[in-house]
Amino acid sequence: MKALILSAGEGTRMRPLTLTKPKTMLPVAGKPIIQYNIEALRDCGIKDILLVVGYKEEIVRDYFKDGSDLKVNISYQTQENLDGTANAISYGKDFIDDSLIVLNGDIILDSEILSEIIEDYNESKPDTLMVIKEVEDPSAFGVVELDGENIINIVEKPKKEEAPSNLINAGIYIFNKDIFDKIDKTEESPRGEYEITDSLAMQIEDNKTIKGHITDKEWMDIGRPWELIEINEQLLENTKTNIKGTIEKGVTIHGELFLDEGSIIRSGVYIKGPVHIGKNCDIGPNSYIRGKTYFADNVHVGNAVEIKNTIIMENTNVSHLTYVGDSVLGSNCNIAAGTNIANLRFDNKTVKTSIKNKKEDTGRRKLGAIVGDGVKTGINSSLSPGIKIGTEATIGSGVLLYEDLGSRMRVLVEQEHIITKKDEEQKSLDDH
Repeated sequence: MKALILSAGEGTRMRPLTLTKPKTMLPVAGKPIIQYNIEALRDCGIKDILLVVGYKEEIVRDYFKDGSDLKVNISYQTQENLDGTANAISYGKDFIDDSLIVLNGDIILDSEILSEIIEDYNESKPDTLMVIKEVEDPSAFGVVELDGENIINIVEKPKKEEAPSNLINAGIYIFNKDIFDKIDKTEESPRGEYEITDSLAMQIEDNKTIKGHITDKEWMDIGRPWELIEINEQLLENTKTNIKGTIEKGVTIHGELFLDEGSIIRSGVYIKGPVHIGKNCDIGPNSYIRGKTYFADNVHVGNAVEIKNTIIMENTNVSHLTYVGDSVLGSNCNIAAGTNIANLRFDNKTVKTSIKNKKEDTGRRKLGAIVGDGVKTGINSSLSPGIKIGTEATIGSGVLLYEDLGSRMRVLVEQEHIITKKDEEQKSLDDH
């Protein structure tokens, strides 16, 4: 059995983070999202993996190369046009031997799901095995109808009262070669895409066996920026203390801490884990790192900084006297002294943020800023909860920013100054 991972999309709902990186390469708890899936497949005995890439594919190729560092064999196919899932899966036609696991690269799943479905497939030998899951409201998903264990119908995003069941398509499959015959015959959908659900419908019409594997194991589809924070929170729960760097005297650590090679935690720093600190980071002195925080490589955190439940990507500096709460900071940012990134509304309601120019309720009571790569803030600037800052934007000193700022934009405060001579001021006071 081989595996195919879909990693070609742009991830527009994750902007500005995906303006410079593929969504599957965004880091959580020490690794890119897609690496968790590669390692899970490897641990289930699957070593031959095809990555279907497209958007900024060179980042994926340069990072994983041939997969030998992870003890797998990785090959690549470029999806020339983003024409839907059936089109993406079609690149596995010349890769498959007998069977092929297919999953999206932007999910993180319990590895037990993979071992379960491999065992189930090998025992029952269906033409297709689809992972399905019971949910309370299936209206936002592809909903399946079962006859025994076999899927006999798939309805895309029905009204809740019209759904044939509460079982949804989880987007994880095992196929045999028959699926590629059906993909070849699949026509463009009204959305202008080639949908794998249409290919599956052909299998049903052709009396092929599509088995539904119901799972109660968890997985997360990471589609929006705050979900990156949420999966980071979950994964950091598995952190085990491992100190490879240097900890000076006078550091206080509660909970689990992973500290990678070349990093230093300076005197007076207080850490409340779980916290993951990458290579060649410099933290402190006298800073407070808490929540479930992840620093990628070459992050610098200055004196008297407080950081809570935040992802900070590589080569970013957070200068002294700064607060960062429940946020994502991209690569190569410079957060100036006294910057405050707020994470809580005055009215204590859940924070809203914009996705494709529409406000969405994140459901989170605490959410700070989503900051793209190369952003610079000036001293004593403040960012309101839920705002997004585009790549290479600049926020001037003393700015209170309460709305999104686009890429390569600059916002400054215009101040009126009153300047007088002190001697004349004193003479005027004496005359009175």
